[in-house]
Amino acid sequence: MAKKTTKKKTTTKAKPKEKAKAKFKKPSFKLSSQQKLIFGSFLIILGLLLFISFLSFVFTGKEDQSVLNGFPERSTEYKNWASQLGAWVSEFFITKGFGLPSFIFAGLLFLSGVYVTLNLNKVKLRKHWIWGTLIVIWLSILFGFFTHKYDLLGGTIGFEMNQFFQDYIGKIGTILLLAFGLIAYLAIRFKVTGEGIAASFNRAKSSIKEDLKSEENKKEPTVIFDNNLTEEAEAIKSAFEIPLENNEPTISKHSKPEVKTEVKVEKLKMEVIEEPKEETIDSPEITMEVETVEEEKSETDNLADKLVEDFGQFDPTLELGKFQFPQLDLLKKYDNEGISIDQDELEENKNKIVETLNNYKIGISSIKATIGPTVTLYEIVPDAGIRISKIKNLEDDIALSLAALGIRIIAPIPGKGTIGIEVPNKNSTIVSMRSVIASQKFQKSEMHLPIAFGKTISNETFVVDLAKMPHLLMAGATGQGKSVGLNAVLTSLLYKKHPAEVKFVLVDPKKVELTLFNKIERHYLAKLPDSEEAIITDNTKVINTLNSLCIEMDNRYEMLKNAFCRNIAEYNTKFKARKLNPNDGHAFLPYIVLVVDEFADLIMTAGKEVETPIARLAQLARAIGIHLIVATQRPSVNVITGIIKANFPARIAFRVTSKIDSRTILDGSGADQLIGRGDMLYTQGNELIRIQCAFVDTPEVEKITEFIGSQKAYPDAHLLPEYVGEEGGTNLDIDISDRDKLFREAAELIVTAQQGSASLLQRKLKLGYNRAGRIIDQLEAAGIVGNFEGSKARQVLVPDLTSLDQLLDNEQ
Repeated sequence: MAKKTTKKKTTTKAKPKEKAKAKFKKPSFKLSSQQKLIFGSFLIILGLLLFISFLSFVFTGKEDQSVLNGFPERSTEYKNWASQLGAWVSEFFITKGFGLPSFIFAGLLFLSGVYVTLNLNKVKLRKHWIWGTLIVIWLSILFGFFTHKYDLLGGTIGFEMNQFFQDYIGKIGTILLLAFGLIAYLAIRFKVTGEGIAASFNRAKSSIKEDLKSEENKKEPTVIFDNNLTEEAEAIKSAFEIPLENNEPTISKHSKPEVKTEVKVEKLKMEVIEEPKEETIDSPEITMEVETVEEEKSETDNLADKLVEDFGQFDPTLELGKFQFPQLDLLKKYDNEGISIDQDELEENKNKIVETLNNYKIGISSIKATIGPTVTLYEIVPDAGIRISKIKNLEDDIALSLAALGIRIIAPIPGKGTIGIEVPNKNSTIVSMRSVIASQKFQKSEMHLPIAFGKTISNETFVVDLAKMPHLLMAGATGQGKSVGLNAVLTSLLYKKHPAEVKFVLVDPKKVELTLFNKIERHYLAKLPDSEEAIITDNTKVINTLNSLCIEMDNRYEMLKNAFCRNIAEYNTKFKARKLNPNDGHAFLPYIVLVVDEFADLIMTAGKEVETPIARLAQLARAIGIHLIVATQRPSVNVITGIIKANFPARIAFRVTSKIDSRTILDGSGADQLIGRGDMLYTQGNELIRIQCAFVDTPEVEKITEFIGSQKAYPDAHLLPEYVGEEGGTNLDIDISDRDKLFREAAELIVTAQQGSASLLQRKLKLGYNRAGRIIDQLEAAGIVGNFEGSKARQVLVPDLTSLDQLLDNEQ
């Protein structure tokens, strides 16, 4: 049943291709099966005829020479087995051509006939012709080297080419040139390497040594008793004392001769009593042949394999093949990078922690310190019988004794039997973006969308895959590092992904945070077709862009459904392998990353019109490569709603002012105890990880964008699907002559339904977004529908069709 289903799918896919080809009416040079049989048989017979002619010419060529040099008549007799045609063809190929190597042409013709008759892969046949012709030329020159006149060995071409080479480089140079040609042929054709030649010599040596050893072993065998015997041999010796002839001493378990004794095998006599075994019936050995059945391939798979063999896999980066990724020198290197250990500070903090806990009669069995760039983690193991909640309640007391800002207690640390106390360092170090990007963990990562956030408490570079998050929610108070965090995310992707692989949709209501990325508009940014600027600052355009991304999502899901793929990675792999036809609407799909710098402002101004498409994208867009990064400085419940939180499992919390905001972001406390300046907590649904965000300054971002923007770019930014909402209406007069052909029909439909909406026109008249929006504008200008009223349908100003006819007749 599975095979039948596969064939049906293959045939349904092939229909659009046949239609597309029929439109262009390309000339077809394909032969039918009968034509292939006829043409292939002709080539086979022609190859045999050439071989017979050449072979006969070797024996009868001299006798036919006088006839060939003159002007023969039809009645002239030829000694060649193929008569006059054979004599003339042989004279042309052998004497005036390449000599005896011309036999290879006969073989190539015969082989071509076999390939055409059996409908085999023509790519291999082309290779046979190329290499066969090169061998003919090389052999002709080689044979011509040993002749001093025109003869059968090298022919005229071999003789003349030898004369040419010897006049310029001499005989020695000609020999060396022929040797070089042979080496190049073996290296390219048969993949011969120097290592392979050395390995073959080593194998030959080892085989000779093995032969010599086998000849020595053919001599009379001897048994050597040595002091160094195994336990099994000792056991046999103890069980059987073997008497030797000539009154030689017996060798028992206790006797250990110092000298090795050689005894012939024939002199040993030993009786071994075996226990009776059950009688078994000897059955002949049955050999089993295992037959493997190869999986059937469809026509599209065979065509894809052939295309990959001819042209290689599809490379989406080829259009910007000379694109250079930003260099590390563009990022700033700080002097105070690296962790400085202050032993006095560590000892002082340790003593204060122990003293504070002792005041409350809490004993500690051990304590360990892990130093990070901004925070030091003290791991303590309390004495047996101490309640963890008792230590957890002493958070403010420990902060008071240490006189430090932002003491955070982790009780217990997940995966460890310890309790953690995070204490800020007095002298924190800067985590530069350069140190994070240059780390091996980031450079050697094989993630789809790698992001280097910064360094953890243990000073390890923290790298995550945005494609697996799949969306990120960032929140924190003003000035605590959200914008720097967004720049770190974008910088990581710019250093790792080619412009053909990822596109950014940037939403910046503040209009100043993401302005620098305008320089890479034609490389990395995506926008609406009618938009002048790629970075969106107007809330109205934000709504259109989000709805356009929803259309893009639906289109991509349709493409994945037609390609029988579950996610974008499988789809792009299949497209690169040339298994998807662009004529069927398939194309390489880049990842799209939507970055919203201030989400609270959008919620306040647009509300549900923004929340609904964002929630829909967050729920569905993971599989087709659209990922969201939403940042806000107001982490309240009316901004970060339950729908948003449910679809954003990966969250980053910078410092906030209250525990309520911390619970809103992380569903727990901790963000209110951070120290600011890039200190953040990251969670992806399980444990909290404290990270010092990498610092990337505005001049660094400017250098990176200038470096990328100065290179060759695409003609325009990546265009998203068109979306025209109902807010596109206008009160301006529109010329009657410019009205749509369906204007009257649409007006009658609107008046009859008494519902003025573009979606109604799309459904009833089967129109697209743009055309339906333009007709609504024209109806508004004509006074048939009212102004735009948000999410409500427009008011219909004409009560019935009679009034509509009067209105339209008066306009004319």
